[in-house]
Amino acid sequence: MTEKGMEHISTSASPKIKGSDYLGLAIWAFGGLGMEALYAYLLEPVPYGGPMQEWTPGQTIMHWILTCITWGIFAAVLMKKSETKYEFDLFEAKSAKMTLVRLGLCLLFVAAAFWLDYVSWGGFKVYLEWQRRGSLLFVFQYVYYAFEAMLFLLIIVFGQKACEVWFHRENFPFGGIICGLTWGLAHMFTKDILTGILGLVLGVAMGSVYLVVNRDLRKAYVVLFLMFVL
Repeated sequence: MTEKGMEHISTSASPKIKGSDYLGLAIWAFGGLGMEALYAYLLEPVPYGGPMQEWTPGQTIMHWILTCITWGIFAAVLMKKSETKYEFDLFEAKSAKMTLVRLGLCLLFVAAAFWLDYVSWGGFKVYLEWQRRGSLLFVFQYVYYAFEAMLFLLIIVFGQKACEVWFHRENFPFGGIICGLTWGLAHMFTKDILTGILGLVLGVAMGSVYLVVNRDLRKAYVVLFLMFVL
């Protein structure tokens, strides 16, 4: 059989990639975030001798380190699987350039997130966390935020891709809605309804940012991290 014929058989026999495949990756990213709850509420209280509220600074740092390692593994595996199994390279170069309008929208989203946090925290969140935590805990917490933002971005990216496969529409923040629903519902159970609603709103906003920056993962991560921590 000729090489061309072999290529035809290989191509026709390969399974079609479905939206549910990408949604599965988004769910795994959300599951990776959920590993922290497993550590914090079930596993770590036993060796640490009490709930999170009673941990020492050293125990809190160890929790963040373990969580970041876990989240890093989840992110690396999911991105690798996306590229090798589904041929979806998240770091593929984007041809469209950022315009002043797009940059302005990014700044607007960051400013809106800053204002929401300022109101809910009763002041500048970064300063208040530094004041309450101290320098050492503050540094480790923001490293923790950096890994957390990466998994939230993956929920958005894979959720967006899944819905685009299903609905054949690209300029709607499907990924943000999926991120907001998962994040919002999680916060409703672990915190309160208002925090859950804010999580939903922020998730949709972050999903919109992903589209505004032309699906450029690097740019999206920078903007999302700023929205997440400010």
